[in-house]
Amino acid sequence: MSAAPGAIRLVALPGVPAVQPGDDLAALVRAAANAAALRLEDGVLVVCQKVVSKAEGRLARLADVEPSAEARRIAAEDGKDPRHVEIVLRETVRVVRLGHGVMICETRHGFVCANAGVDLSNAPGPDIAVLLPLDPDASAAALREALLASGAGPLAVVVSDTFGRPWREGLVDVAIGCAGIAPIDDQRGTRDLAGRELQVTATATADQLAAAAGLLMRKDAGVPAVWIEGVRARGDGRVRDTLRTPDTDLFR
Repeated sequence: MSAAPGAIRLVALPGVPAVQPGDDLAALVRAAANAAALRLEDGVLVVCQKVVSKAEGRLARLADVEPSAEARRIAAEDGKDPRHVEIVLRETVRVVRLGHGVMICETRHGFVCANAGVDLSNAPGPDIAVLLPLDPDASAAALREALLASGAGPLAVVVSDTFGRPWREGLVDVAIGCAGIAPIDDQRGTRDLAGRELQVTATATADQLAAAAGLLMRKDAGVPAVWIEGVRARGDGRVRDTLRTPDTDLFR
């Protein structure tokens, strides 16, 4: 039987300036942590996707986009900006569902989410869209390595984004990339309190950490990162490897 977990502490990391393409995100995070007298050691850093995307230059100006006929059709039906719709379509490998003014899309990463993760909120300008990182797992790994090289750590990094959920109202933060931690804690083969062997239990640890951090990362809070202590970062892995394949997905 595993020991009962102790306290978990979440600390918002304010003071990270507006991120621009090419910025050293690790240096900005480390400076904010130092200003808050916070040691980035023995914990998990959850950082929102938007600052990662901005640092990596994953931005698109609406003025530079020529909408396709398909984008214009969807925009006319849903009252959207056809240029925004065009960017969404370019980030999409499969439109899962259209309706109620919402585009549910499968991204190149394999994520199924609204608008393929293309977001206009908290963008650097009124006509700029922020796209998902090309490889969020690689982004998490690069940020972690840079923080370790600067003297931080040991630590894990989770890149989070806000997704909707089928069958339920409301949004929740989930992990779209991670490094230094296994995204799933596979407990199959262990036993519960009654001694029964667990057959299917596999906890989505990275998602749980992202959701917890999301409580402190409201869109109007100016908090792009949260430090979590009291969670032991076990193993390693990629969020990409947690996505269901078509042959095991009952909802395709």
